[in-house]
Amino acid sequence: MPLLPLLGRVAGAGLGTGLVAGTALASYAAWEARQYTLREVSVPLLPAGHRPLRVLHLSDIHMAPDQRAKQEWLRGLARLEPDLVIDTGDNLAHMRSVPVVLDALGELLDRPGISVFGSNDYYAPGFRNPARYLLPDDGHRNTHTPQLPWRELRQRIVDAGWLHLSNELGSITVGDTTFALAGVDDPHLEYDDLDAVRGPADPTADVRLGITHAPYLRVLDRYVADGYDAVIAGHTHGGQVCLPGGRALTTNCDIEPARARGLHRHPANSRDGDPGSAWLHVSAGLGTNPYVRFRVACRPEATLLTLVPRPASA
Repeated sequence: MPLLPLLGRVAGAGLGTGLVAGTALASYAAWEARQYTLREVSVPLLPAGHRPLRVLHLSDIHMAPDQRAKQEWLRGLARLEPDLVIDTGDNLAHMRSVPVVLDALGELLDRPGISVFGSNDYYAPGFRNPARYLLPDDGHRNTHTPQLPWRELRQRIVDAGWLHLSNELGSITVGDTTFALAGVDDPHLEYDDLDAVRGPADPTADVRLGITHAPYLRVLDRYVADGYDAVIAGHTHGGQVCLPGGRALTTNCDIEPARARGLHRHPANSRDGDPGSAWLHVSAGLGTNPYVRFRVACRPEATLLTLVPRPASA
């Protein structure tokens, strides 16, 4: 056979194989984005003698009205009967999402709750090339699309009894445990005002929590410097497109990929009990950009954090 037609056949076969592999990967990624998972983690935060508390951490729901499976799964979390719900933002993905999110939260809104907002509570999502998730942050922010009805969402969750923190300090008592709280507005949009929450955390509280949507280092450092025992965050989607085994390649902020999801310490090399350190929990979240509903090796999640007494030596 002449060389050029043979090379053409080989190239064509390679292209066909690539298309099949790409289609298979896309199908898998779309399937995995709907495999909603509940993780369970214990965190030693309570004083001795306090009963354990169940804290449900929700983040990055990115709800669209047509996502009925997500709505049903989220609604079912009420069966856990958590003592406290913490929502770290990016609830919305559509102009008509507010009633859908509230309906999906359902009986969870009857529980004590704390919330902060992320960028996707404020601005409607736009199409984003999936490959951009793997590139370094270029500083571009999606603020040119229409604003979402974030004011309505905030009012409705406050009316339900949740505490919404936007560059504010607060407190909440759950059972016999008092929490001192600090919450910042979205650091990804640079809406955070660290001066507004600066200062030593209340030493009389049983537990001191810092809440943020995006775990930017400046926010984590501020909370730790002020004596907060733990920081609760989301935003990263756990890397969203990960290597096999869940190794994240990017975080969409300046925290390193090794801490893109799960329970860690801050600073990264510290241990429980080290002065000037805190627990850090980053949720991989439940959603995706509605135009790119893909996840690879990183299933959507909510986390049930069981707070237990600290070891006697801590």
